[in-house]
Amino acid sequence: MSRPGLLDALRLNAARTSGREHPLDAEGELARLRRLGARALLRGEPDYPAELEALEQPPLVLYALGRPAPLGLAAAVVGSRTPSRYGCRMARRLAGDLAAAGAAIVSGLARGIDAEAHEAALARGGRTWAVLGSGLARVYPPENEPLARRIADSGGLLLSEFPLEAGPRKAWFPRRNRLIAALGRAVVVVEGTEASGSLGTAELAQGLGRDVFAVPGPADSPLSAAPHKLLRDGAQLACEASDILLSFPLELRHAAKAAACVRAPAATAALSLPSDYKKIIESLAAEALTVDELAVGSGLSVSRLSNILFEMELQGLVSPAPGQRYAKKES
Repeated sequence: MSRPGLLDALRLNAARTSGREHPLDAEGELARLRRLGARALLRGEPDYPAELEALEQPPLVLYALGRPAPLGLAAAVVGSRTPSRYGCRMARRLAGDLAAAGAAIVSGLARGIDAEAHEAALARGGRTWAVLGSGLARVYPPENEPLARRIADSGGLLLSEFPLEAGPRKAWFPRRNRLIAALGRAVVVVEGTEASGSLGTAELAQGLGRDVFAVPGPADSPLSAAPHKLLRDGAQLACEASDILLSFPLELRHAAKAAACVRAPAATAALSLPSDYKKIIESLAAEALTVDELAVGSGLSVSRLSNILFEMELQGLVSPAPGQRYAKKES
């Protein structure tokens, strides 16, 4: 049985967000939700994210897949869909360190910086929320569907205000961005051109009283245009996670760190189980090795190794060594 008002909210929400000419089949939508393992969060109910009440028009209902636990301390990390290596590195570093400190990472599941931020949070055993610009049954971009599943399975959350089967539309991404801006206590912009949607997210965040941070980049790079504009307009500089964490109230930082410590043993245990990790640790027992040398010793492809080594470096299991080598991190 549906909750009071939910069917009407689903119909009205569909009309507002997607401009449907015909009313949504709300009963059918609920059945599809159950098959997907998702649920609807009705505004005013306990699981509805309180942070969204800061918006002028919060969504009437949200589609959610994963665990809709209280968000707590959170930072939104957004940026270019076609970032440079520097941008990817900074997104991973900031999001990973913030997640390790207990902050939830919020982003939009897009290619580029968004995906890097989600991946880094997962690699550090942290929580991450992804806000979609499409329906939960039509994850966009499609290549990020495995990432979406991992987010939901890890204790994170996928959120959308669009009907389940709604495909992405350009006009919908600003609606998604306003949710990202509201959910994060701070918004961090890592690379973007002059026309970057990240600028709109940052402006929305400022209007909501959120702290806005920007990562500086090379002066001659077009991808530095968005963060440098924000810095000129008064955004705070973000070079490392502590720049962002220090903007949060002390009691929230302590509470987030305590929660992260509770999650850490389970995350560490999970990481110690995969055989690929064990192969790499065994190969590095005697000396530091290059990726090519590790590929020969472990039997893994170079591309697979590169992804695993990145995750292991974030977890503190390996560390870079001179000569483009990796070494086992001593405990």
